[in-house]
Amino acid sequence: MIKKDQQWLNVDFTRVGTVITGIGVGILAGLIVSLFRLTIEQLLNIVKVVYGSLHTNPWWLFIWIPVMGAIGWLVGQLVKTSPQISGSGIPQVEGQLAGEFDEPWWPTLWKKWLGGVIAIGSGLMLGREGPSIQLGAAVGQGYAQLNHQQGTKRRVAIASGAAAGLSAAFNAPIASTLFVLEEVYHNFSPLVWLTSLTSAVVANFVSMAFFGQTPVLHIPYSTSLPLSYYGQLLGLGLVLGLLGRFYQAVLLRLPQWYAKLKMPRHLDGIVALIATIPIGWWWLDALGGGNSVILKLASGQPGLTGLLLLLVVRFVWSMIAYGSGLPGGIFLPILTIGAVIGGVYGRFMVMIGWLPSVYVVNLVIFAMAGYFAGIGKAPFTAILLITEMVGSLKHLMPLAVVCLVAYLTVDVLGGAPIYESLLNRMVLPLQTWRMEQAAGYPDRIEVPIFAGSALSGHQVREFRWPTNALLIGVTRGERAIIPHGDTILRAGDTLLIETQHNNRAYIRRKIAEMAETTSARTED
Repeated sequence: MIKKDQQWLNVDFTRVGTVITGIGVGILAGLIVSLFRLTIEQLLNIVKVVYGSLHTNPWWLFIWIPVMGAIGWLVGQLVKTSPQISGSGIPQVEGQLAGEFDEPWWPTLWKKWLGGVIAIGSGLMLGREGPSIQLGAAVGQGYAQLNHQQGTKRRVAIASGAAAGLSAAFNAPIASTLFVLEEVYHNFSPLVWLTSLTSAVVANFVSMAFFGQTPVLHIPYSTSLPLSYYGQLLGLGLVLGLLGRFYQAVLLRLPQWYAKLKMPRHLDGIVALIATIPIGWWWLDALGGGNSVILKLASGQPGLTGLLLLLVVRFVWSMIAYGSGLPGGIFLPILTIGAVIGGVYGRFMVMIGWLPSVYVVNLVIFAMAGYFAGIGKAPFTAILLITEMVGSLKHLMPLAVVCLVAYLTVDVLGGAPIYESLLNRMVLPLQTWRMEQAAGYPDRIEVPIFAGSALSGHQVREFRWPTNALLIGVTRGERAIIPHGDTILRAGDTLLIETQHNNRAYIRRKIAEMAETTSARTED
């Protein structure tokens, strides 16, 4: 009887502890990102009032131009002192979780917040979602540091903070969790998804206290797309894939084009802000990340010519803004361009008589998901994100069709996930001496084995495992297996490997190479 009582009292609170972490990180990240989002909206409203007054007093342009230049210089100083706050922030978080590099949480937090508010609030066509993810990740990192957490616990806190940041920015907790698992952390570990989901839900609750329960992109439409028009989805997905691959190619060349200006990199933002002034003067509603553009596009029926012009403006000026290196993301701008593409495609089909005009708004919604699925190569996130943001489950099937076609088109054209490509450009090539120079405290990495991997179906002893790395466990479903030489690895397994903290990125890449080729197998 005593033994039974002792077994009953042997309770595992590991996952309870991760939920507590998720709650703490979610509250803090939700507050910080909600204030970030609110401040940007208020500042952007002020800037639009200024642009409106310039039409009655054009001479004020001679003051406004130096002001925008000064804003670019100010944010540039923040970027110069803390380069990690440049751009979206998603590649930085992905690299941090992968062990490619690290960054101090406090300077990242306050400089990203301030720089993002000023840059995005000034009217640049940048999104708040990427910075929100980095802000949330910095909150998670600070939470872990203040609680003396290292290794896996620290990474889980960072990942949960990233999910909380995106959730507070978009009010989409499920999609935010999946985005972190699918695109940022690349791991569906139970501890990671449980903590991330908890923080995302809590952050969403905090955000709703600020902004209410209406979905960010509440787009009502009268009727679902009939099956007889599903052929249009194939054409739309193909167009989105082609234009998505073009978007990737242009975005990755931006640093080379800005380098031709022969200016210090941290001052490129001056060019972007001054270049935005003509748009503020001529087309005020086109400024900002794109929320208002999408909502107006869905509520009205603009002509094909106007849509084509809007597409060019949004594409070119979002590239100018992001290429400057100022704090701001491409998440919402991608969705905005996708919506405009959907509008262009829909209006064209109406013009030639292949589609009733009532379904154009449907294509606008589908195109947002398809464009992001192709560029980010994260179709599941795209489907759930648009579903949560729009606030309807009626379009899951057509969303899936468009996302699948766009994804496959980009894949056939050789496109890689855009955030992964941006990360690869940020990180210096790894050198072999890191294997011997590994330093830091002992740490662990989790590496999933996917279907088709060269590791699947073979014994542990058949491979030459990297030096300074030890395979200490294999997770198979809910089972934890202690591996030995005869253990057969299977698709769906997760390898638990111990190494030094500073060596994690190198070991992860070596394991990835092993999974791709049979040359890593030892001789029989």
